[in-house]
Amino acid sequence: MRRVVLGLAVLLVASGCQRSLGAGPEAQDPDPLHIVESPSPYTEVTAGPVRAMIPDDWQPVATAPGSGGGFFASPEPNAWRRMDGSVAGMVATWVDETQVGVPSDYYYLAASGPVLGRLTSAPGCVGHQVVLIDNQPGWMAGAADSPGDFLARGRGTCTRHGVPTRWAYFVAAPGFGAARTVGIPAAGLYIVVAVLPDSRNAPKLLHILLHGTTFGTAGIRDLVAAARGTP
Repeated sequence: MRRVVLGLAVLLVASGCQRSLGAGPEAQDPDPLHIVESPSPYTEVTAGPVRAMIPDDWQPVATAPGSGGGFFASPEPNAWRRMDGSVAGMVATWVDETQVGVPSDYYYLAASGPVLGRLTSAPGCVGHQVVLIDNQPGWMAGAADSPGDFLARGRGTCTRHGVPTRWAYFVAAPGFGAARTVGIPAAGLYIVVAVLPDSRNAPKLLHILLHGTTFGTAGIRDLVAAARGTP
C-alpha cells in the first residue's frame, strides 16, 4: 500500500497525466478548468475544489480524475512533466483517499518520504525542508493516539544546462488530525510545488504562487494553523 500511495503521488506531481491515472472504462473526465483573467500579471485557475494563480503566459492542464484532482501549469507543459527543476511551472493537486482506498496513515509515508524526490534529488538541484508538523502514526512508533499527520515546506535551487531555477513546495498529509477539519474532507494528501527562473524576485513570486493556492476554502496557512491548533 505504501507503494500505491507513493506512486500515485509522484505521478500526480510529475505529470498530471490524465491517461496514466484515469484510464479504463471507469475513467472520469478531469475537473473542467475555469480561467479568469485579471489586470494583474496573474490568471486565476480553478479545477474542482483547487484554485490558484498562475502567470499569464502559463498554460494550465487538469490533472487526472478519480484519484484526486487539481492542475499543473507551465509555459512548456510537456517539458514540465520531467519535473527535474529545468522548466518553470507549478502543480496544485490532492489525493482522494476515498478513491485510492488505503488507510489515512499511509499518506504520512508519502508526505514524509521521497514524494518530491524527482525534483529535490535531481542532478544540479539542492535544497532543504522545514518540517512543520510530524506526528508519526502509532504503528510507526508514534503515540497510540497520534493523528498521523505530516506537514512540511521546502525550497531550493537547480542549475540545468547552465540555466538556474528556484523552487518551493508544500506537502501535507492531514491524517486524523485537526488539519482534516479544513480544506477538502476526502483529501489524504495535498501537494503544491512551483519552479521559476532564478532572479531577485523569484522568492517573492514563489510565495505568491504557493500561498495563493487554496483547497476548498483552505490555503497553506489554514492547514498549518489547523494542524497546530492555532486560530
